[in-house]
Amino acid sequence: MADKFPHVDLALQYAKAVAAKKIPACKWVRLACRRHVADLAKAKTKAFAYRFDPVKAERVCKFIELLPHTKGVWASKSELLKLEPWQCFKTVCLFGWVRKQDNLRRFRKAIILEPRKNAKSTWAAAVGLYMLTADGEHGAEVYSGATTEKQAWEVFRPARLMALKTPALKAAYGLDVNASNLHILGNASRFEPIIGKPGDGASPSCSIVDEYHEHDTDAMVDTMETGMGAREQPLSIIITTAGDNLAGPCYAAVLDAQRMLEGVIANDEMFALMYGVDPKDDWTSEIALRKANPNYDVSVNGEFLRARQREAINNARKVGTFKTKHLNMWVQSRSAYFNIQRWNESAQPKIRLEDFEKQPCRIGLDLAAKVDIAAIEIIFKLAECDCMAAKDLIAKGFEYVRFGKYFLPEATIEQGENEHYRGWVNCPEAWITQTDGEMIDYIEVRDTIIDLTEKFQVSEVAYDPHQAMMMVSELMAKGIPVIEVRPLVLNFSEPMKQMDGLIRSRKTAHNGDPVYTWMLSNVVAKPDAKDNVYPRKDREENKIDGPVAHMMALARFMTGVASQSFWEVAASA
Repeated sequence: MADKFPHVDLALQYAKAVAAKKIPACKWVRLACRRHVADLAKAKTKAFAYRFDPVKAERVCKFIELLPHTKGVWASKSELLKLEPWQCFKTVCLFGWVRKQDNLRRFRKAIILEPRKNAKSTWAAAVGLYMLTADGEHGAEVYSGATTEKQAWEVFRPARLMALKTPALKAAYGLDVNASNLHILGNASRFEPIIGKPGDGASPSCSIVDEYHEHDTDAMVDTMETGMGAREQPLSIIITTAGDNLAGPCYAAVLDAQRMLEGVIANDEMFALMYGVDPKDDWTSEIALRKANPNYDVSVNGEFLRARQREAINNARKVGTFKTKHLNMWVQSRSAYFNIQRWNESAQPKIRLEDFEKQPCRIGLDLAAKVDIAAIEIIFKLAECDCMAAKDLIAKGFEYVRFGKYFLPEATIEQGENEHYRGWVNCPEAWITQTDGEMIDYIEVRDTIIDLTEKFQVSEVAYDPHQAMMMVSELMAKGIPVIEVRPLVLNFSEPMKQMDGLIRSRKTAHNGDPVYTWMLSNVVAKPDAKDNVYPRKDREENKIDGPVAHMMALARFMTGVASQSFWEVAASA
């Protein structure tokens, strides 16, 4: 195959070398490579719905390598693009896998994370040109989308320059290169940059969304993908670095891709290749640079990366930018109290609340305002549990496991700025429960707590008296033990510190709940003169209800926490 399909062969060599850990790569790249190798074996069976077509894969690679560089030393020498082995891998995977039933492309969506200067825009521009001219799509519509005009042109500009510098391409396909679009008059195909949603009537055959981490909502991606319904084999490509918006659509897409690669969710039509570092990697090391940057010493100079790394080591203000842009590490605000990276490392996506049925637990309840999030936090101390799920987590070094339930009124969810809430309501996991009307349905929250006490051994429900007194009375009438944890520094400081220690030492297991992770990243705190801390948020829209409920429940697992039962409060009133 090496002589007939050199790029396909190079891609397979790369995949096998990465899978065997002969080439440094993070977990997600290894899983992507192993998936390709495993699927090649599955393709030989009748049960597998896909096959690999080396002719289709090789054709795209050859097309790309007929295009010229558009900037830098290679452009000055009029050199053509040359795909590196890792670039061959993502190209042949996207275009080589087809459905057995109709020979159409398998992958309809690609999530590709690459740090800056790894030629992601150049590659995407070349793919866009292929989709415009050579994909066989009549009336192709290719869009390069972003949140700003400048970013939208990061892919379109090199595509336009490539077309200008390739007369044979223009002649072969009747391609006109205009100031702000590429157009094929013969079949009305076009390639153009776009900011925001495509217009009414748009039917993208290929969408390329650049720097998705900058998007506050998934409106652009969702509109493009829903507009692809009339296309036989559309392709949605998301290329981005990491960022710091854990409530944004990009982080949610990354989590979905991770679960797909781990086999937690099935999605045979999604391709994911996410370069970065592993949790235990030292971000100050050279191996971290090589893992995260597949074009190390090719398009991105190794000394340049080491210089940026040294700057970050010596200047704390530059750490976040270095990690996101050059290591693809998702980071939090500098003022955030908890270590989100450590929290993410403790995720156990396969665990379910149902696995702990009839086990002892404590519940934390934060009702907040009537138009805001109501949070129920369920915490199990694993040493008190005797189920198999608890034993498995203890074997992994965990001490606690937590689950959350969240409620929001419909009116709040539908507000324009709350796109992230809608995503969490409508996803298959339904992380947030939507209640009807303008305000939280406290009856539904109450009934959920009652249901939990019937399924688990709830030793007590810790609550903040704000907004909760009527519900607490109703719970007491049902014989449910409730205890007040007033929102005081005295009550929250030690549980908050304990929670921080458990997170840093990876002792609290969770199911990857993205709502809680977002809230956790919003918690800020500054120790006072006595080293006391208290959970706060630096912006009203940055909710922290889940972690606050967690601290209340955790306080009840600890000794020496000043709290009063409902009866004590009532007696002193």
